[in-house]
Amino acid sequence: MKNLFFASLILFAFSSAAEAQQLKSPEGKFVMEFSLQNDGTPTYNLKYKNKEVVKTSKLGLELKDDKKSLLNDFTIVDTKTTTFDENWKPVWGEVENIRNHYNELAVTLNQKATERQIIIRFRLFDDGLGFRYEFPAQKNLTYFVIKEERSQFAMAGDHTAFWIPGDYDTQEYDYTKSKLSEIRGLSEKAYTANVSQKNFSPTGVQTSLMLKTNDGLYINLHEAALIDYSCMHLNLDDKNMIFESWLTPDAKGDKGHMQAPNHSPWRTIIVSDDAREILASKMTLNLNDPSKIDDTSWIKPVKYIGVWWEMITGKSSWSYTNDYPTVQLGVTDFAKAKPNGTHGATNANVKKYIDFAAANGLDAVLVEGWNEGWEDWFGHSKDYVFDFVTPYPDFDVKGLHEYAKSKGVKIIMHHETSGSVRNYERHMDKAYKFMNDNGYDAVKSGYVGDILPRGENHYSQWIVNHYQYAIEKAAQYKIMVNAHEAVRPTGIARTYPNLIGNEAARGTEYQAFGGSKPNHVTVLPFTRLIGGPMDYTPGIFEMDISKMNPENTSHVNSTIANQLALYVTMYSPLQMAADTPENYNRFPDAFQFIKDVAVDWSESKYIEAEPGDFVTVARKAKGTNNWFIGNVNGETIRTSNIDFSFLEKGKKYTATIYADAKDAHYKTNPQAYTIKKIAVTNKSKLSQFSAPGGGYAISIIENK
Repeated sequence: MKNLFFASLILFAFSSAAEAQQLKSPEGKFVMEFSLQNDGTPTYNLKYKNKEVVKTSKLGLELKDDKKSLLNDFTIVDTKTTTFDENWKPVWGEVENIRNHYNELAVTLNQKATERQIIIRFRLFDDGLGFRYEFPAQKNLTYFVIKEERSQFAMAGDHTAFWIPGDYDTQEYDYTKSKLSEIRGLSEKAYTANVSQKNFSPTGVQTSLMLKTNDGLYINLHEAALIDYSCMHLNLDDKNMIFESWLTPDAKGDKGHMQAPNHSPWRTIIVSDDAREILASKMTLNLNDPSKIDDTSWIKPVKYIGVWWEMITGKSSWSYTNDYPTVQLGVTDFAKAKPNGTHGATNANVKKYIDFAAANGLDAVLVEGWNEGWEDWFGHSKDYVFDFVTPYPDFDVKGLHEYAKSKGVKIIMHHETSGSVRNYERHMDKAYKFMNDNGYDAVKSGYVGDILPRGENHYSQWIVNHYQYAIEKAAQYKIMVNAHEAVRPTGIARTYPNLIGNEAARGTEYQAFGGSKPNHVTVLPFTRLIGGPMDYTPGIFEMDISKMNPENTSHVNSTIANQLALYVTMYSPLQMAADTPENYNRFPDAFQFIKDVAVDWSESKYIEAEPGDFVTVARKAKGTNNWFIGNVNGETIRTSNIDFSFLEKGKKYTATIYADAKDAHYKTNPQAYTIKKIAVTNKSKLSQFSAPGGGYAISIIENK
């Protein structure tokens, strides 16, 4: 039941406009105070169970070409307090029902010198705080340009952080674990060698940022509902341990073009003394609007395979020909171009994947490299752009659709924009209609390379608006979107649940580019996944990439058991069996877990968690009484302890345990695993070994 009413004044204390306005969370775990400094600067602070989380921190926005920014000289002209409590059902998700319960304080401020008004709205949940700036319609503030947002997060100590550099164009980094005071020194080499932006701060980091205090508090800083605004990074004053918002600029260096009435995204602070509660938080989703898609019956979770891993490893290619000059000169008759012999998206190869999907109960096959333009793109002529409807001569769109349909399998479209977003927008209606006409109901979009127009960044306001436009346009055609290289998610999938996947982090593909840290997947649930599901593309069984491509000497830093566990620990309604059919056929007993594991859940239990070390999650498959457990482990051998009390009382289950062998190791013995079956009830307990870079996966099936 939705319940909206004015909260009791017991929660709030007012004696004069300038004195602190206090807000408590529904259960009283959090206390937030808002006040104005003597010069009229807005500030807030936050405590959790009487522990200081955010010390007094300034709020406001610096405006461009304006004599008076929205930073100070404010007086409080109004305050409104409410409580909100509802339960809502996501279209897909980790749980079947989500409670949205918060106390709210909206403070209306008037700037004396300009007679401008802004509202700072705070929502305090029992898992954290969200706040945003609102700009009502008014005479003296209609059009304005943001030079920088000045929201601060003053930390109470030199916390441990899990961070990646503040890059405007990519999130595809391994995470660094360090003290806040160490970020500057550790980031200098990374910035010099890797950061793609020209202007940067050596103490800039990206959100979602995970922190741990010396006294055991877990703090997550991020944003929610990023729409029509620039993506937020955080810049650290490492002398005073104060983070300040740092927005992505556009090609002119502007941080945001605004027209009132409007508002910023929410700035979020999730806090707990239990790491598991960070993973369980639904605050980011709750700060987004309800679904704007009335009929969601066409939005379906998907388990898929694809002609992708063989391309990533270099075994096959996206392009049909290497004849770059021919294509650049405008010869679009590919009968005149010489095939390169390594093209992956051929009729025969795609049929092989369709057959494998049909035989193993997978829903779909992703096909990349099916359309004209790849040979020119890999030839680095960014003047050529894709049209998203013209196939290569060895890819029969209609014939393959009919073949897949006869097998009960879908084909997933691939749109690589090459960063040319205006070209994509020009072709979008035609491309989506082409998908409708040929039976495609899902697309993986890509934004590899520099954004065109030149000088734009991947996360500036204009490009954020493009990603949103693509999602909303896709919804009109009943198409699901899996966006790669786009801005990191901020819970928008609640409002547009056809956004069933994002990349926006260092995914499995980097295991074929030299590898990722073996504990990478123990950090991602605390960082990237806070904003929404990730298309991480798990399920690699052959860790020696040279066996796919002798010229590629990369190694996948994971065990097979760890790869299986990712289907549970890395939540997504879109899960890929990323390896090739040949490698799965070598390990059919391990592949059985991928066949069995669900992609949509009614309940989720976070059994164990410590960022950078381990994550253990149990999830109940929606519409069944079956559960699945996944554990991913960092670099240290450990024994995991499981209590099965989450199982239904009086029921008996068969648990199949896919685990690391005792001599398993992500580097030296990654394919060593064991499989055993045991009987379990809700009274059962289990101790389970996890190897370095390893883990385990368990299917728990109710006995009939």
